Amino acid sequence: MSNVGIVLISHSPKVVEGIKDIIRQVIHNVPIELAGGTEDDEIGTSVDKIQQAINRAHNEKGVLLLFDLGSAMMNAELAVELSDYDNIKVAENVPLLEGAYVAAVESGLGKSIDEVLESAKACLDL
Repeated sequence: MSNVGIVLISHSPKVVEGIKDIIRQVIHNVPIELAGGTEDDEIGTSVDKIQQAINRAHNEKGVLLLFDLGSAMMNAELAVELSDYDNIKVAENVPLLEGAYVAAVESGLGKSIDEVLESAKACLDL
């Protein structure tokens, strides 16, 4: 059984690496890919890096994109538009760390992409 893939997008490669490290302490069966920084690993985001991460994380359950700041959201949305897949969702108004952690837990339980997204959105309502 496959699980919803997750792409972590940040202006900093170190931020997404750290979040993945936290998640991997407890969740191992979810595809998590990183798109942090520019092509030169500087501060910023890259549509190409996001597309590559989508391709690595994608499966029949889909891919959820989580991001840190507004311009990362714009690049995530552009990457989705340029993608050949139709089961990709951008998690808007979701905190990157907490949302990614909850999304990974829910994905690991075999939930659908819509269920994973809803749980990530509700993570701070606890």
